[in-house]
Amino acid sequence: MLDGHFYYSGEIPRVTPFETGRQDHLCRLNNEEDWRPDPYLMDERMLVVNVRGLGLIVFSACSHAGIVNVCTEVRRLFPETSIHAVMGGLHLGGVMERLIPQTVEGLRPFEVGCFIAGHCTGWRALHAMANAYGERVSQSAVGTRYQFDADTPPDQRITAPQTSFTSKPSW
Repeated sequence: MLDGHFYYSGEIPRVTPFETGRQDHLCRLNNEEDWRPDPYLMDERMLVVNVRGLGLIVFSACSHAGIVNVCTEVRRLFPETSIHAVMGGLHLGGVMERLIPQTVEGLRPFEVGCFIAGHCTGWRALHAMANAYGERVSQSAVGTRYQFDADTPPDQRITAPQTSFTSKPSW
């Protein structure tokens, strides 16, 4: 996309033995059709950008394909470029918590520079990731700004959201 500056994926191959979808997920094409199993949620996509001097930034939506499958596909597509950051939901809350240990270990070979966990990661997964990867893990929040620029010092790459407001909105 955009003259080769961004890569937007198609279907993400399911290659790990543990990221096998959600048996509780159902879908239907229209209101007249009966609900049917849809464990793989094959509409999941990722966006990847290569930031000069840093490496790849991988934007995942909810990681329905599994974040290890996502990183495996990124490595297959861009074998010579390191993954600087993985940003998005890791889909490890609720019924998916059983995958936390395998996911944490499955991510290790990719040597990701930082993980910015989104909405569906779950607090248990966030803590497991932080225990395994320390300061390389943060939780995304509304209003947080991330700057991916090799010229920006690491301690200035995240701007935390406001914690208080000086005036009430007029609406």
